[in-house]
Amino acid sequence: MSLHPTLQPYADAWTDSIEAISELVQSLAEPDWNRRTPCPGWSVRDIVSHVIGLDCELLGDPRPIHALPRDLFHVTTDHQRYMEMQVDVRRHHTAPEMTAELEYTVIRRNRQLRNESRDPGTMVRGPLGSEVTLEQAMRTRAFDVWVHEQDLRTALGRPGNLDSPGAYVARDVLLGALPKVVAKDSDAPRSSAVVFDVHGPVEFLRTIRVDMQGRGTLETAPALGPAATLSLDWETYVRLACGRVAPEAVADRVTAEGDQALATAILKNFAVTP
Repeated sequence: MSLHPTLQPYADAWTDSIEAISELVQSLAEPDWNRRTPCPGWSVRDIVSHVIGLDCELLGDPRPIHALPRDLFHVTTDHQRYMEMQVDVRRHHTAPEMTAELEYTVIRRNRQLRNESRDPGTMVRGPLGSEVTLEQAMRTRAFDVWVHEQDLRTALGRPGNLDSPGAYVARDVLLGALPKVVAKDSDAPRSSAVVFDVHGPVEFLRTIRVDMQGRGTLETAPALGPAATLSLDWETYVRLACGRVAPEAVADRVTAEGDQALATAILKNFAVTP
């Protein structure tokens, strides 16, 4: 048996992004591993440590036994503490140690994916002791690795892959969060609609329609007379949705029409990654 067709796009996206990350860091000088990235509190080394750590967990490796320092300003939630463990345990690893472990982890994960024959609905280990379906785990993994590839590209000044397979997985993941952002978090008026017009390497036009009960739904049809319309480029959309930049810092890259107070509220609540 081989990988289920439903899972193949996620495997392809993960493979494309992990190979890009390997290429980006393979020949980095030691000081470059300490470069700051857009991911709050994390350096290049930290991003790669996170990528290695979560793939090791998908391989079934035990989590490290490690006490986190108490002065990590960016770690404030249980989810962040969970993620920080795999990062902090590698903070003193050298460049050769990092690239060697990354390469070995990629080899192991590629072998796992080649032999993967489980159903997409199979329950597997998730963060904080949770259980998620295999499909959700692979989808989240493809999304996470692509976003961190972009973090590394920004830190190293090597832009690219904004339209790679991982970008389309990221698009769908981020769009899935929009109804809550608009209807609940931003308290959009009932029986209203908000349009998102995104251009660039990945283009789409989507409407969030809020019903009489205040529930938001994602639609592909454009709305007539929307309460607000937000137009922005794909890279800015990703940076905002992943909490990599504050709305004020990219105000010149976002055009808001209609209800300005609603548009401001949406941008304030736009970040959806933990």
